[in-house]
Amino acid sequence: MKIAYHLSRVLLGAWFLFSGGWHFLWPWLQPMGNTPEAIAFTKALLASGLFDWVKAIEVVTGVTMLLNRAIPLTIVAIVPLNVVIVYWNLVLDHGVVEYSFAVLTIVFNAVLAWPWRRYFWPLFVFNGAPDYSLEPGWKGLPKTESDQ
Repeated sequence: MKIAYHLSRVLLGAWFLFSGGWHFLWPWLQPMGNTPEAIAFTKALLASGLFDWVKAIEVVTGVTMLLNRAIPLTIVAIVPLNVVIVYWNLVLDHGVVEYSFAVLTIVFNAVLAWPWRRYFWPLFVFNGAPDYSLEPGWKGLPKTESDQ
């Protein structure tokens, strides 16, 4: 599992860094898609300015994945982006490459999140109790390899 994790982390991190950086370095080469729906969707993101934010998040999370830092926060940040990536590749644009990117996105995310699953289980508390104190609340987090 360790090899799969690091391979997924590096490949997804490089993919995000390249994809996000591409937008800022070579914006005229931005792929728009092959179908009218994909092109309209991409143009709407570009016109609204939201695409700049998406690509900035891709650059930052690409760097954090490559450095293997803040991975639980990185996973939380990339999940909404990946939902859109999968939707774009499965619904808006069609083809073997697009379907492959959708599947790889899901696989890389699952492999990346699995070793950090203990950090995410508390998010599924249905009927919890809020903590109104000013304490940071670090005591209940799972131990890391560096803590041992």
